Amino acid sequence: MQLTLWTYEGPPHVGAMRIATSMEGVHYVLHAPQGDTYADLLFTMIERRKKRPPVTYTTFQARDLGSDTAGLLMKSVRDAYERFKPRTMLVGESCTAELIQDQPGSLAMGMGLPIPVVPLELPSYSKKENWGASETFYYLVRTLLKKQADNRPTAGESAESAKARPLANMLGPSAMGFRTRDNVEEIRRLLHAIGVEVNVVAPDGASPEDIARIPQADFNICLYPEVAKTTCSWLERTFKQPFTSIVPIGVGATRDFLAEVGEIIGEQINAVMVEEDCSRLPWYSRSVDSNYLTGKRVFIFGDATHALAASRIASEEFGFSVVGLGTYSREFARQVRAQAQQLSLDALITDDYLEVEKAIAEAEPELVLGTQMERHIAKRLGLPCAVISAPFHVQDVPAQYSPMMGYEGANVIFDTWVHPLMMGLEEHLLGMFRDDFEFHDDAVPSHLGGSSAGSEPEQPTASPALAVAGEAGSDPVAWAKEAEQELRKIPFFVRGKARRNTEQYAQDFGLDTITLETLYDAKAHFNR
Repeated sequence: MQLTLWTYEGPPHVGAMRIATSMEGVHYVLHAPQGDTYADLLFTMIERRKKRPPVTYTTFQARDLGSDTAGLLMKSVRDAYERFKPRTMLVGESCTAELIQDQPGSLAMGMGLPIPVVPLELPSYSKKENWGASETFYYLVRTLLKKQADNRPTAGESAESAKARPLANMLGPSAMGFRTRDNVEEIRRLLHAIGVEVNVVAPDGASPEDIARIPQADFNICLYPEVAKTTCSWLERTFKQPFTSIVPIGVGATRDFLAEVGEIIGEQINAVMVEEDCSRLPWYSRSVDSNYLTGKRVFIFGDATHALAASRIASEEFGFSVVGLGTYSREFARQVRAQAQQLSLDALITDDYLEVEKAIAEAEPELVLGTQMERHIAKRLGLPCAVISAPFHVQDVPAQYSPMMGYEGANVIFDTWVHPLMMGLEEHLLGMFRDDFEFHDDAVPSHLGGSSAGSEPEQPTASPALAVAGEAGSDPVAWAKEAEQELRKIPFFVRGKARRNTEQYAQDFGLDTITLETLYDAKAHFNR
């Protein structure tokens, strides 16, 4: 465990909060000190949830450590049950309370409450948030399905053998998941189009009674593997329910997902017909934009599900060149490394944002696809960025319908990724004509009825990207005014590299000042 300014994932009890907040009739009692009470901030301010998260804290203080903190926990459990009347209760501890070793889950189990109690043992100093969400959902499902699991039908039997249409559960959507609300709706529409009905969506929006209906479905859709894969594997072993392995993000993955569903239900699905009704993306390959964007260098970092999907979309559907791929999801490091190897890259597996920033600066991409962290990094480096994964900001929880999955999700992805690049082109054009009488900082545009033709254009200050690039050399070389102006005409996404190459050229040849001629000589030198 290390101290850091930013973190991609919280401790595992935050993952448990996500499951409790996602569901109806479930309450989470957390043995935690006063400073760990931040659930309201997470779920009401970032996700704009209309109600407070169902979390009760023991909120012990320093003076309580010399007394009976276990008694304080049991009182909190009893009070939470009497006040909120939950139908299932989760009981766990925060990373600070873990050091006290009060065993809150065992204590709550021995209280004889008339509802299922799920004890959570989530090691805070070795595991993180997504793992905590996965384990919490897994233990919750196992607890609520225990009787059915003990009396499960043998292979081939089914309590619902004669269904008019195949039934599927959608597992994994949870609070603080990226675009889960809209993704669920989009996949529900997609399944309906191919004749599959949705039985249960869990944990988001599900109740304990809904969890009890999970075995009635024919198969499970593992929509978010970070949260649901462990549960799906258990359901397959216990109730003989197969589950999907493909997450439908992007046109190609959506086609493969539909084919996988067809294979499970034993039907031939024409994914192309469904795609023609839903997707607006094929026009892109015939547009001018596709020529401009082909080969753009992109750096991808996020949770494993979204990073893997983004790398496939970028390389196969947009024609981008993926120059960096990584994840903070260590549990899925093997899959990300395998994907990176196919792209001739070394995967970046880390939860240290400083390592990510260094890798982005070295890769010199033209677009960054990542989390809220990468948005800050890209801003400092002067690069366009699109957020594709948690952790995210409130601005990434749009009020409008904006899925990332399915064919409509492919349309949203196109807009989200392409617009930063197109706006970058606009900024570059403005930079190129900055010396024109209409475009410098003090100009009054002629189309607004003003004129400043006689005023002297103000010289623009160096951008953050140039400043960062200029710090690369150990002994910076001076730039002549005309060379600096010419440098600014180079597109922003390769300007940093051009600056570094020119400075390196000047140092190698012992030049104190970079002139316009030096800039052209360096360009010719590195183009050989």
